[in-house]
Amino acid sequence: MPQGQVTSVPADGLTTRQRRNRPLLVVHTGVMKGKSTAAFGLALRGWTQGWSIGVFQFVKSAKWKVGEEEAFRALGRVHEQTGEGGPVEWHKMGAGWSWSRKSGTEDDHAAAAAEGWAEIRRRIEAQTHQVYVLDEFTYPIKWGWVDVHEVVEVLAAREGRQHVIVTGRDAAPELVEAADLVMETSKVKHPMDAGQKGQRGIEW
Repeated sequence: MPQGQVTSVPADGLTTRQRRNRPLLVVHTGVMKGKSTAAFGLALRGWTQGWSIGVFQFVKSAKWKVGEEEAFRALGRVHEQTGEGGPVEWHKMGAGWSWSRKSGTEDDHAAAAAEGWAEIRRRIEAQTHQVYVLDEFTYPIKWGWVDVHEVVEVLAAREGRQHVIVTGRDAAPELVEAADLVMETSKVKHPMDAGQKGQRGIEW
């Protein structure tokens, strides 16, 4: 396996061991598909470490069946029954939380997103999970439903070993600046450009 080589060593006094265990803020943005898929891949690695996984989907419909959701819910059951891996929680609009069951006006959606972020903030301050996937979270920030400065402040001040992965197009510059790792997907080709429809096992 290729070994990563650091380009510089900051004068922060941290040891190599401390740098190997520093929690990361990761942003997956860009126009091409794969942002959420890559985030779930990181969460899967965390699960194998026995970490608590929290997935919070902000935009995808509750009626939209996501393959990764079924897989992670199954992994959560494996943990409950055998102790293998880590615990898993998966929350999305329209299921589970009061903030996701509001009516469909823009004001309602804005209030729901703000309430959802408030819940995530409480969990971060309580150090509930080791991995947070904030799926499509760039959109409520872009639309002004959640204050980006508050988000950056909370994420920068988080304690313990809590990795946070944010996905979605058009990530705010403030979020990109605060992140430790930023990935931007770009499109070279896509089957839909040639009239192909989304298909089971690929898009969901």
